[in-house]
Amino acid sequence: MKKYAAIDIGTNSMRLLLADVEGTRILHRSKEINTTRIGQAVDQEGLITKEGMERNLQAFEDFVKKARAYQAEKIFAIATSAVRDAKNGRDFVQAAFDKTGITIEILTGKQEAEMGYRGVLMGLEYLDQETLVIDIGGGSTEFILGQGINLQELISENVGAVRMTERVGEGEALEEAIQKEIQAAIERFKRKKITQLIGIGGTITTLAALHQELDPYDMEKVHNYSLCIEDIDTIKEKLAVLTIEERRKLKGIHPKRADIIVAGVTILQVIMKSLTIPSIIVSEYDNLEGLVHEKLQLTIL
Repeated sequence: MKKYAAIDIGTNSMRLLLADVEGTRILHRSKEINTTRIGQAVDQEGLITKEGMERNLQAFEDFVKKARAYQAEKIFAIATSAVRDAKNGRDFVQAAFDKTGITIEILTGKQEAEMGYRGVLMGLEYLDQETLVIDIGGGSTEFILGQGINLQELISENVGAVRMTERVGEGEALEEAIQKEIQAAIERFKRKKITQLIGIGGTITTLAALHQELDPYDMEKVHNYSLCIEDIDTIKEKLAVLTIEERRKLKGIHPKRADIIVAGVTILQVIMKSLTIPSIIVSEYDNLEGLVHEKLQLTIL
């Protein structure tokens, strides 16, 4: 059995996957998250702030140390929306390499979508349905359409929980702004015969944890959990009337996600209602597993 590690630097959080691999399959995996918010102010200023740079370099170094203590044979690392959008994104990548010797690959929106889809396939039981995968991140949302191992279409939109919170806030204008940004993608997917909707990313896994009131978070209880649009509407209504401090006390939510969760949930609501899809399946297999799959060419089926 061999050990590998994967690190994903997202707009809102940095995540670490530790995986035991035998042959062509992941036999055991564990994940850790640190809400480092590298994308704070990137939408407005176009730069990772000095504080954001320092905070994320420290978090990355900590994750690399954990991966090495785990005796990972290789450590893979990717960065997504915020780092690719920031004018100083490559400065961060270079500083991280200087500190740790680990190269961070900055993914395009298309690469991010493909990697998420690969990861989802690794955790699916049924692969033969026309499936739309939604990945709501901090800075962007990816739409990935496929059937089994055949990826058919993917779109990445600059609509994410951090980006929309900073840009619009939580008022009535939020839904309208989201609708405007993703309308072209919605129109394309309205013409498809989608039979299954799967969600990945912190917004959707948090919804599953909130609905089950999980404390502590349980990856196995979140994976393959089904939420209907009525469940999501109920959770959104509850969140909307609470202060950020009150949200932080809810079972199932990471305290540092409390200020952006309403924007994330609203993105999901707009997508599901616009496409008239009544329910979504939550996947705990995502671009981290997809990254390991890509680098090692593990078996999906």
